[in-house]
Amino acid sequence: MLQINMLKWLQEPTETTELLIEQLLDIGVALSDTHNLGELLNLILSKSREITCSDAGSIYLVDEVDNKQKKLLFKAAQNDSFPELAFQELRLAMTDESLTGYVALTGQTLNLLDVYNLPDNTPYKFDKSFDNKIGYRTCSVLILPIQNRHQEIIGVLQLINRKVESNVVLTKENAKELTQPYSKWEERILISLASQAAISIERNYLQENIENLFEGFVKASVQAIEARDHCTSGHSERVAKLTVGLCEEVNMITNGVLSPIYFSNQQIKEIRYAALLHDFGKIGVPEAILTKRKKLYQEQLELIQQRFSVAQRTLEMESAQTKYKYLLEHLSGISQLHTQENCPLCEKIQNLDLELETAIGQLNNYWQTILTANEPTVLAEEPLKQLQEISLYTYKDVDGQIKPLITPDEMAQLTVPRGNLTPIERQAIEAHVTDSYKFLKQIPWTKNLQKIPEIAYGHHEKLDGSGYPRGLKENEISIQTQIIVIADIYDALTAGDRPYKQGLPVEVALGIMRSEAAQNKINSHFLELFEQKQVYSILGHIH
Repeated sequence: MLQINMLKWLQEPTETTELLIEQLLDIGVALSDTHNLGELLNLILSKSREITCSDAGSIYLVDEVDNKQKKLLFKAAQNDSFPELAFQELRLAMTDESLTGYVALTGQTLNLLDVYNLPDNTPYKFDKSFDNKIGYRTCSVLILPIQNRHQEIIGVLQLINRKVESNVVLTKENAKELTQPYSKWEERILISLASQAAISIERNYLQENIENLFEGFVKASVQAIEARDHCTSGHSERVAKLTVGLCEEVNMITNGVLSPIYFSNQQIKEIRYAALLHDFGKIGVPEAILTKRKKLYQEQLELIQQRFSVAQRTLEMESAQTKYKYLLEHLSGISQLHTQENCPLCEKIQNLDLELETAIGQLNNYWQTILTANEPTVLAEEPLKQLQEISLYTYKDVDGQIKPLITPDEMAQLTVPRGNLTPIERQAIEAHVTDSYKFLKQIPWTKNLQKIPEIAYGHHEKLDGSGYPRGLKENEISIQTQIIVIADIYDALTAGDRPYKQGLPVEVALGIMRSEAAQNKINSHFLELFEQKQVYSILGHIH
């Protein structure tokens, strides 16, 4: 289309042909470099006005409402004579009674000398209300359809008042005198420009759809992760908010250690996605481990409780059997024993009751010790000694077999010194980092997002090399990852939605993080900025 029109232009006997072709080529380059839809539409409009010396103009895009009724979306407007005029996006009915609606429905170009004097037989009319509102006078108008490569109309380009001189300011009184009609030559130029515009608009739509699709994919991925563990729901989103907030604060620094660091919008988008997806590998962690709240699984604790009940019933039964046997052995002397002031039989029964009470009391103490040790806190020395004692305790099961009250596997879990995971379970949890990386590496990221896998991979690394899974040191951990680490640790400490621990107050959490920074485990400069600018207030937290 563009090449055919250029051949026609070259045949036109005008001195401006070469200049116009150069302008169109420059416009094509500019359109290719513009990716924001608003900027793109304003560029199309300003260049169209520049070529035709138009005082004003507007662009409408076709918008489908619920895939049924099409509307015209008023997306851009410019007016040299009223440069301060506020623009307001509107959705208008698409009808052939309006000039733009007629062009959008029919695909025909309208080149009108004076819209105030239209022939009576036209279906369209000019609405003077806007002119009357601002004190303007619309005269010549050129309205063209913007069509895509399938010849579908995706918008309308409207140019208003072709001026005799580019620098004149039009008023209601001088508009007719200082404007002129649009020529067929300009009409052909604008048709070519509209074709270029359509390509750029569609490319922008495609880019927007891809971004929306990817945004939806990321959100669905996060929901898939958090659906497996409702207690940590919202963690990834909170980490992403804190990460972006800290990046924005870094961008504001003008002096000091952090001043050379600056994140572009694309880099912030990249680090946001990395933060949202940093825990995706948890989707492969066994659910029992992922949702484990205490050192023992709930079914294990219930099984132990049943053993305690059997052990107590066994003690009671054995005590009753001993009493019965003793009574049988001393049956003949019972009447004489009762007449004695000190009854040996009574004392024996009392001693047996006392022994039973002591044994049951010991069981109850053992049970309380197990409940205490089951909590995911640092295991104190006293419960540890009692656990060693419990590990030697046996009872007679209902089948008559002598069995340990606590199995070796259960004891290994109860004696975990810190937290609630055994070394094997912790390995399974820590594997989520590598699994996240492997998953993210499978995605064909665009150039602007290609660092996402590596940024997410390091969110459990420490500057001193004590982190996992690779034991990286400071110079091996990206700046973006170091920021995510700050956000991730803060949320892990303050999150109050986990039944196995209470969320810490802001000051306590920051104190722990300061200690980590002092040991060169996390970046002290980012932490200082995080605290100084109260980035955590994004989550509604107050110091």
